[in-house]
Amino acid sequence: MDVSSILDSLNNVQREAVSCDKKSLLVLAGAGSGKTRVLVHRIAWLVQVQGMPASGIMAVTFTNKAAREMRTRISELLHLSPQGMWVGTFHGIAHRLLKAHWHDAGLPENFQIIDSDDQLRMVKRLLKEFELDDSRWSPKSVQWYINGHKDEGRRAAHVDHHEDPYEKTLVKLYQAYEVACERSGQVDFGELLLRAHELWLKQPAILNHYQQRFQHLLVDEFQDTNTIQYAWLRVLAGHAIDITVVGDDDQSIYGWRGAKIENIQQFAKDFNDTFTIKLEQNYRSTSMILDAANAVIANNPERLGKNLWTEGALGEPISLYAGFNEQDEARFIVEQIQGHVSEDTLLSEQAILYRSNAQSRVIEEELIRAGTPYRIYGGQRFYDRLEIKNAVAYLRLSHFRDDDAAFERVINTPTRGMGNKTVEMIRNRAREQNVSLWRASEELLSECSLTKRASTALAAFVELINDCGDAAGRLALDELTEFVLEATDLQAFHGKETGERGRARVENLQELVNATRQFEPESDASSALREFLDTAALDAGDAQADEYTDAVQLTTLHSAKGLEFPVVYLAGVEENLFPHRMSVEEPGRLEEERRLCYVGITRAMRLLYITYAECRRWYGQESFNTVSRFVKEIPAECLHEVRVNTNISRPVSAGRPQFAAENETGLALGQRVWHSVFGEGIVLNLEGQGSNSRVQVNFDDEGSKWLVAAYAKLESI
Repeated sequence: MDVSSILDSLNNVQREAVSCDKKSLLVLAGAGSGKTRVLVHRIAWLVQVQGMPASGIMAVTFTNKAAREMRTRISELLHLSPQGMWVGTFHGIAHRLLKAHWHDAGLPENFQIIDSDDQLRMVKRLLKEFELDDSRWSPKSVQWYINGHKDEGRRAAHVDHHEDPYEKTLVKLYQAYEVACERSGQVDFGELLLRAHELWLKQPAILNHYQQRFQHLLVDEFQDTNTIQYAWLRVLAGHAIDITVVGDDDQSIYGWRGAKIENIQQFAKDFNDTFTIKLEQNYRSTSMILDAANAVIANNPERLGKNLWTEGALGEPISLYAGFNEQDEARFIVEQIQGHVSEDTLLSEQAILYRSNAQSRVIEEELIRAGTPYRIYGGQRFYDRLEIKNAVAYLRLSHFRDDDAAFERVINTPTRGMGNKTVEMIRNRAREQNVSLWRASEELLSECSLTKRASTALAAFVELINDCGDAAGRLALDELTEFVLEATDLQAFHGKETGERGRARVENLQELVNATRQFEPESDASSALREFLDTAALDAGDAQADEYTDAVQLTTLHSAKGLEFPVVYLAGVEENLFPHRMSVEEPGRLEEERRLCYVGITRAMRLLYITYAECRRWYGQESFNTVSRFVKEIPAECLHEVRVNTNISRPVSAGRPQFAAENETGLALGQRVWHSVFGEGIVLNLEGQGSNSRVQVNFDDEGSKWLVAAYAKLESI
């Protein structure tokens, strides 16, 4: 392969990156700019033009899927097998090193990798050995604590507990966990990287061997590296190996998972004579979409800086829709999806992106109602999620005690001191007597057949379910759901999971409360629980399309990174939801939320819709959030505000959306007004004309009210 055949298909900046002869190269690759193409062609350049042996190249990425794609493209471009190259994930390459040098790494020859579930089981065993109540010491929190320190390169011996009793116990658990892993010859994912890093530091001869073997090190998605990964790369490269890193600081969205944006910002300082090339030409989106993305991300400080552009079409303005509530928002999205299908756009070419998993529930219901196939990418349907299945199981037992599947699911969730032996005794009695697990439990308790501890725990569980059953007879469905979440400690249990996952689980449980509050039984209120459980079971059945069916894609913004769709709907783009309300409390979180918005915008190729709800039920209460600050950062000329089934239009003024729609009342959306009885408030909605015109005002002290405009006598403030 000659030089021209490698470079022919590239633009000028891509060619510069591929053929660069600098020792340290930082490629800032904007969304849709062809970063994988550059990486693969750079490898081809090193092998075919610079004569580097394939075995002298190491290419590191984050997912097995990305590694497989890279190997395939290398093979197609070079017409040779990439087997001689070290192309893989951080964990995969670390494992390869440790298998080759198990003795020097202090491991048994046949050490075993344990996954997250195995690791959690080991943590649970340690909590029992220490006789720690796992209602206070959440196993998942302990697991997160251990993994967090490993990601930072810290062994238990390196953690300073500052004589804090709680931290002291966590350090002891970490120490005991290390001993247990050593004893059983087991290695978790974090240990792979930490042990491989220690191998470099403790065995300089081995490090020197690999520094002589590898001539070039390439790293994909560099902005997602954590502390130990960056340290591992720095030690390996040293001053011996040339290095190319490809990444985008504007797409660093995994800080909650340990990724350090500081790594890509620090690279030029840590590696001498770093040459930086920016890939800014986008091959995915229209100019209108890119202008919006550039304007939003420009508000983040300390960027390395780049500006996406395209030679493609200008494209349509971004459609902005304000739903009256989340149901109206979902209806609008589904209507647009169906409209595009009628114009020969496939369902699979359209994606709905949202900040929080909990948002999917209302959208899923509307898609099901409309008979529109959908698929959740990188996640589960609402009623398939762990925390929702747990809560629904408690509701099922409240309604019908003999539900064995529900009984099995929640007998020890949250854990309540009953061991496997007790549960097995219940199962055996149920089989022997041909009764339900519930009846078997009652029999064992009445016979005093269990140990005192087991009997106390089982009796407490039975009493809990009976309390929930009593509540089912006297409370409304949503009140019952709140009662169950509180009485069972389920919300507190799932909330103990650290980071984004724990927050998502709590939000999903609160969304379940919303679902029960909005549920309308077909007959009377007394049948609401039974009908809701039937509906939830059906929704969890076959609503999601299989992989061969043309279906709308639903996913969180975090899972959408790396994907692209001709038509994208960003849902729930409002303050307190996106950016998330907690982002203003933690340093750096607001900037990461803005990067997440940038990622969402740049998933769209041809059309982008941004939607929000003027009124949203969240955490069991109606909230009136303003449109997201990120929308206000989009230039006015990039936005077109959509109003459905109304004569009111809301123009966009220069600089940002003004959301000021006036009708004959002289009132405007977003305007502050005063009422003689209700006091001050803000105009949320305007409907109708003439004597039928109505105005919705959210009053500071009285909440939201609809008023007849002609008689309201509202005064502008």
